[in-house]
This record gives sequence, structure tokens and C-alpha cells, in this order.
Amino acid sequence: MKNSEGSIIWGEESFLYSFPEPHPMNRRRLESFDSEFKKFSNLSNVESPEMASYDEITLFHTKSYTDLVKEKSKTGEGYLDYGDTPAFLGCYEAASYVVGSTLKGIRLIVEGKYKRVFVPMAGLHHARRNSASGFCIFNDIGVAIEYLRKNYGIKNILYVDIDAHHGDGVFYEYVDDPHLFIADVHEDGRFLYPGTGRRDERGEKQAYGTKLNIPLLPGSGDDELLLAFEEVKNFAWEVKIEFIILQAGVDGISGDPITHLNYSIEGYGKFVEGMVDVANQTCGGKILILGGGGYNPENTKNGWMRVLRVIYGEF
Repeated sequence: MKNSEGSIIWGEESFLYSFPEPHPMNRRRLESFDSEFKKFSNLSNVESPEMASYDEITLFHTKSYTDLVKEKSKTGEGYLDYGDTPAFLGCYEAASYVVGSTLKGIRLIVEGKYKRVFVPMAGLHHARRNSASGFCIFNDIGVAIEYLRKNYGIKNILYVDIDAHHGDGVFYEYVDDPHLFIADVHEDGRFLYPGTGRRDERGEKQAYGTKLNIPLLPGSGDDELLLAFEEVKNFAWEVKIEFIILQAGVDGISGDPITHLNYSIEGYGKFVEGMVDVANQTCGGKILILGGGGYNPENTKNGWMRVLRVIYGEF
């Protein structure tokens, strides 16, 4: 690749965040992508994962919860929430690599090495400040928002989420934050976990109008997704943005075992391309793309390869 504007953060440590079978978030989804990734022509601009420090994780998470994960990580026993997110040996380190890789992506962009960075094993949008939730141990997105503000003074951030599941861990922790603009396209919560993200939830108090939920009915495909993109784009034009984070979960692509949406790889790719275009026109191209969910290994392979091509400028 000649284009030096894009990069991917990927390496052996990316495989650590994997729950034991038969949990849907297991290594197979990562291995499927990795085998294809290794065939990609001229793997330039590949950056290694990094681990977040305790102090970085606790920019967003409470110390008591972070300490709980650390303890459970030593035995690998029990659950970190009510039953979706089991502890496993080394889960603290695995989740720290997810957060650290996301933060490294931010540094690479803000400090000018790349305009756009893709972190496939990242985008754990369900975890709350004081608890795990929905396969997510630490919320790397929440940490990223705090990190951008604390380390770089970047306040106005657009967070776009196209994972089939509503990004409740980001949405509700920032529901009254007027400087975090959220546009979340997801399967209607009446049919899918976590059951949230209604159209009429627009933010609270001084943040009303800074949030946009676009719930889609089961079976929705490319037409609905690309209509949603137009709405997200119009929303983005209305606000002052300094940085974009896109959680580009592939679990809305047709054939996912735990969701009911019907996007094609092409439709999904068009949304991602569109967001890169929005970044180019609003914030100097600064966009961090996170891989999010996706439990059909074929879809993680094809969806993430599509993102990779966008990142490297192969529209």
C-alpha cells in the first residue's frame, strides 16, 4: 500500500480478548480475519497492540470495578456481570490490551502519524463505569473519550455506532454530556439485547438534541442502513466536531447467529466509506474505527477486510 494515511492495530495480543467456547465472542472470529489479513498486499502501517495502564482504565471505570476485574482475572472463575460476561484467566490483561490499543489509535491520529486508524478487536460499548455487560469487560470507547479530553483538550467528539446492539454503555454514561454527539444505528431494542435506544431518546438536560438513536426493525437491509447514514450525515453537519469514533460492529451483516439484520458487505462498506468522507469534511479526516461485535467468522473476515480497504484508501 502506498497510502500512508491509514493504519491498523493488530497483533498476537489482539487474540487475548476471547471467551472460552461455546461463548459467541471467541477466537474463531479473530482467526478468520487474521488468515485473510495475512494475504493482504503489502502490509505497511501495521501497528502493534498496547496495554492500557490502571490509571488510563480508571479515567472512565471506577477503581472498585477495575480492582474486581483484576482479582477475577487471577482465578478466571465466576462472572463479571449477571451472566453474559464470564471471567477468564488473564481477562484483566486481555481487556487492558483492548483499551490500550484504542488509546494508541487516538495518539497516532491526534499526533499526526495517520488520519485514520482501525482497531478490529475493540469497541466494547456495553460496559458501564462500574460493571461489565454484554461481553464487554472494559469500555474502551468511554476511556477514549476521557483520554481525548484530558490529554488533548478535544471536547467535541462524534461517536457513531452501527453495531446491531445499541451502545448503551456509551449512551447512558454520556446521556447528559452536551459535547459528546452520539448517532447509534441498531436493531430495535424490542427484539434484541440490551433493549434500549429508542428513537425518542435524544439526550438529557443541556445535552438534549446531541444524541440520535436510529432503531431498525428485524430484517432491515442496505436500504434502511444507507437511509440511516443520510440521517447520521445530516446530524454531523449540524454540530462542531473535532474527532470521530466509529464503532463498526459487523453483527448487522446478514447471517449473524445472534442478531436479525440483513446488511450486505457492500452496504456495510458504503456506510464506513461515508463516515470517512464525513471525517474528511468535518474534522480533518480524524477517525478511529473500532471492530465491535460480530459472531459469524465469515462476516468478521469479510466485514473487517472491507474496513481495512477503506482505511487504506481503496474505496
